[in-house]
Amino acid sequence: MQWMVWTLPTAIFFSSIASILAGMTVWQVISPTVERKGFLPIATTRGDRLFIGLLSSAYIHLGVVGFTDLSLWLALGFCVLWMAILMRWG
Repeated sequence: MQWMVWTLPTAIFFSSIASILAGMTVWQVISPTVERKGFLPIATTRGDRLFIGLLSSAYIHLGVVGFTDLSLWLALGFCVLWMAILMRWG
């Protein structure tokens, strides 16, 4: 039987996603979200913006890996900035 090898970066990645989801759940319980329209062309909730941000961050990383020689740290920094902007004004 083959087992998945959990390297430190893999564990950090999945732990971060789990922490974000737990934090969003607590935030939702404390302060229920209301749909609003920001710069995105649709009305979204916090959860919608989180999903869109995570999905677009994955595409940004794939684009950096596939089409440039840039560092993934630079892509990560850009994605953190993108998520902050998207969650605040999206």
